Amino acid sequence: MATTEHPSPRRLRAWMLEGLSDMGRGGGLQGPHARPDPPHKGQPWYRVMCLTGVDYFSTLGYQPGIAALAAGLLSPVATLVLVVVTLAGALPVYRRVAQESPHGQGSIAMLERLLTFWKGKLFVLVLLGFAATDFLVTITLSAADASTHLVENPHLADALRDRQLVVTLVLIALLGAVFLKGFLEAMGVAVALVGTYLALNVVVVVAGLRHVAAEGHVVTDWSHALTAEHGNVFVMIGVALVVFPKLALGLSGFETGVAVMPHVQGDTSDTEDRPTGRIRDTRRLLTTAALVMSAFLITTSFITTLLVPEREFASGGEANGRALAYLAHAYLGNTFGTVYDVSTIAILWFAGASAMAGLLNLMPRYLPRYGMAPHWARAVRPMVIVFTLVGFLVTWIFDADVDAQGGAYATGVLVLISSAAVAVTIAARRAGQRGWTVAFAVISAVFLYTTVLNVVERPDGVKIGACFVAGIVVVSFLSRLARSFELRVTHVELDAMAERFVRDIAHRKIRFIANEPDNRDAAEYRDKTEQIRNDNDLPTTEDFVFVEVTVTDPSEFEAGLTVRGEVMHGRHRVLTTDSSSVPNALAALLLHVRDSTGRIPHIYFEWTEGGPFANFLRFFLFGHGEVAPVTREILREAEPDRTRRPRVHVG
Repeated sequence: MATTEHPSPRRLRAWMLEGLSDMGRGGGLQGPHARPDPPHKGQPWYRVMCLTGVDYFSTLGYQPGIAALAAGLLSPVATLVLVVVTLAGALPVYRRVAQESPHGQGSIAMLERLLTFWKGKLFVLVLLGFAATDFLVTITLSAADASTHLVENPHLADALRDRQLVVTLVLIALLGAVFLKGFLEAMGVAVALVGTYLALNVVVVVAGLRHVAAEGHVVTDWSHALTAEHGNVFVMIGVALVVFPKLALGLSGFETGVAVMPHVQGDTSDTEDRPTGRIRDTRRLLTTAALVMSAFLITTSFITTLLVPEREFASGGEANGRALAYLAHAYLGNTFGTVYDVSTIAILWFAGASAMAGLLNLMPRYLPRYGMAPHWARAVRPMVIVFTLVGFLVTWIFDADVDAQGGAYATGVLVLISSAAVAVTIAARRAGQRGWTVAFAVISAVFLYTTVLNVVERPDGVKIGACFVAGIVVVSFLSRLARSFELRVTHVELDAMAERFVRDIAHRKIRFIANEPDNRDAAEYRDKTEQIRNDNDLPTTEDFVFVEVTVTDPSEFEAGLTVRGEVMHGRHRVLTTDSSSVPNALAALLLHVRDSTGRIPHIYFEWTEGGPFANFLRFFLFGHGEVAPVTREILREAEPDRTRRPRVHVG
């Protein structure tokens, strides 16, 4: 009876996992290092700035409205405080991040280098949780604000009234569909969007300032109301310092700014180790973006506070989530207002695309390397589906409300900026730069205060962030547990002496003895040899080579293996290596010897004392435990053909 082929599921799986790099399958030793990324042709910094700008500048779509709701009449003063924090705090921090982490890894990579072992991995997972909060809420918040501009447009208001949630979900689904099809980062599109959007905002700001100048009483009315509400200027500044954390959305572009560093062209003399031109131009990018955004933050906050009726900022008001669009329609007509709406919707949607690209670049950079992601997480399309579904959930929870999502967005932004400030403080201290250490410590205190205040005022943000952190930690450790027996050595290198040892025994049966290095004296090697011979009934003529693995950082998942050969006490040949896991190192060495000699090696162990569960935990957390059965299981997973599998003996 003929079997029926089912090509569709097979084709679907191949399409979903397109680009997935296999690791350790079929006995091979390969991983992410086996297929390096092609060299990227850089772009001038001002063009790359537009990639940052689709995230950073697009916040003008909702920032003035959120500022008005948070600070009321004090919105311009609180915004001025935000600008001071931006230029005197965030900008110096990220200029230093660009110097310390010039390949786009950002502050998370800096802190990863400062912390080791499991505490470092856990800290990075927590930061990844808040980074995921930042990027995912960028997607949902941008889509929600884009839908607000659609729903409130006079030409579409009747057709889309009360359908903002549906419109937002459609925009997120469209974003996911584009990435499933294959999203190519189009620098030209970003430049066109940012250029058009900023030009239209200049028109709106100029028109707003002209109306303020023509109707001088609005300034007087605002000043009198402000004095009546808050008294003297010192009280105003004090209140502004308290409420400005609610305006933290205006700081959103800095982490993206360093993430796009690999796209910056730099100088022709730049090297991978010393990209001096790239660092200089990225600093220009960050500074220019901060100055442009600061100018827009101050002017837009001023004109919207003075010209938009307070009731229109509230939920359901015509300026809620679209204060500048409200002014564009009111003072420049519905035709220009519609053009402004289209531009705003486009840049907000592209900000979501930028955030999705950030997620797809960030998570695979860390989680697979930690062994804390399923194998399919290396492929783009399954992750797009996961992120899109999470975006649906967040949008549904917040009912596509821009104001409600502001707290979660601000929390993600502030946690990342605070971590960056702490990282550069530690870096400056280690470099012996006392002045910069004190300055960055003060900036860190400011951002930590801002983060704590934001969490107290709007706990929804930290709750959402905590959910992302918990989800990432749980999934990561379950994945690490499921991949415990995976061969995760990317390549094996033997030095000249080690190569000689293998050649010397390759003409006969290759026998290794796994030895846990203790005293490393002559008696230890002599006694171990005698015990292995007696336990396995081997004649005295059999030749052995010892293998010793020293565990370095057991929290690391995948790395290369360098094997060194040495002669101990004039007669005992020993192969030594460092690894995060004893069984993995031994399995990788055995497979390498098999492949290089064409002969099946044998390795001999002693049973380890202790219960199996305790030994497994020792292996999972500390890289050793009951080594023999785990080595055999890793070999079984890596090499399904029993006739080609290295032999494991336990006495």
